[in-house]
Amino acid sequence: MLPPSPAGRFAPSPSGDLHIGNLRTAVLAWLFAHATGRGFAIRMEDLDRVRPGSDVRQLRDLAALGLSWDEPVVYQSQRLEEYRAVVDELVAAGRTFECYCTRREILEAPSAPHAPQGAYPGTCRDLSEAQRAQRRSERPAAIRLRAEVSSFTVHDLLYGEFTGDVDDFVLVRNDGTPAYNLAVVVDDAATGVDQVVRGDDLLSSAPRQAFLATLLGHRPPEYAHVPMVLNRSGARLAKRNGAVTLTDLAGHGVDAASALSMMAESLGLAAAGEPVTLSVLAERFDPSTLVRTPWVFVPPE
Repeated sequence: MLPPSPAGRFAPSPSGDLHIGNLRTAVLAWLFAHATGRGFAIRMEDLDRVRPGSDVRQLRDLAALGLSWDEPVVYQSQRLEEYRAVVDELVAAGRTFECYCTRREILEAPSAPHAPQGAYPGTCRDLSEAQRAQRRSERPAAIRLRAEVSSFTVHDLLYGEFTGDVDDFVLVRNDGTPAYNLAVVVDDAATGVDQVVRGDDLLSSAPRQAFLATLLGHRPPEYAHVPMVLNRSGARLAKRNGAVTLTDLAGHGVDAASALSMMAESLGLAAAGEPVTLSVLAERFDPSTLVRTPWVFVPPE
């Protein structure tokens, strides 16, 4: 079987409609992939809370902006056996341990000097078998990676070399659900995704994911963490901020084409009110001149 072709991707969680910040990131991911001759994949990260029908509406909104993607759309909920197989290999290799800590216990535990707040302090790393048996009787175990490193460096097209903390992060939650950091690494490698474009709020997670990819024998993807879209208070944009989805905007007379024009203007790819298409933006797009500051979006009243 031939390996999958190189691709970029957009990976939403189908927990509701996409807001204009999500859609802008999707447009950027498509533009980065197109500019580098890659395919473009959509992955539904549906291992957590899901609202029925959200995936259909998200795909509809992406198509309304002119995005196209390689089929099929990948659903993480259909890949549980693949995640389990990877975890089983890591367990067999002695690269994991069971953890019984709650989030509160981790936050309240003394941490190593210079460790970031909330970093796993190693509480369950070296428990005896008797101690593990006792803790198992009290609550289910999560599975953590024995990282054996404290940091890892990635290259980001916008941020350059970025070194971030790597702790013994969770691979499988104590309810048996594969954790985000595991699933995205396994999925990207399996589907040929070697370019990850996403919001810069996720930059700090890239070193963990790149380290795990390397540990599993994969080359980490090329990263581009793009500026966020903020509300008028300077906080991360959310659906509660008013007319921020395509459906909401349509109720204020802003159609998908106009929304794309607004995004293009915010990226320095179009003049105010200029009608554009993705094909036009692809011709103008130059990653080296991408706007590096957040876009403050003010919804129409």
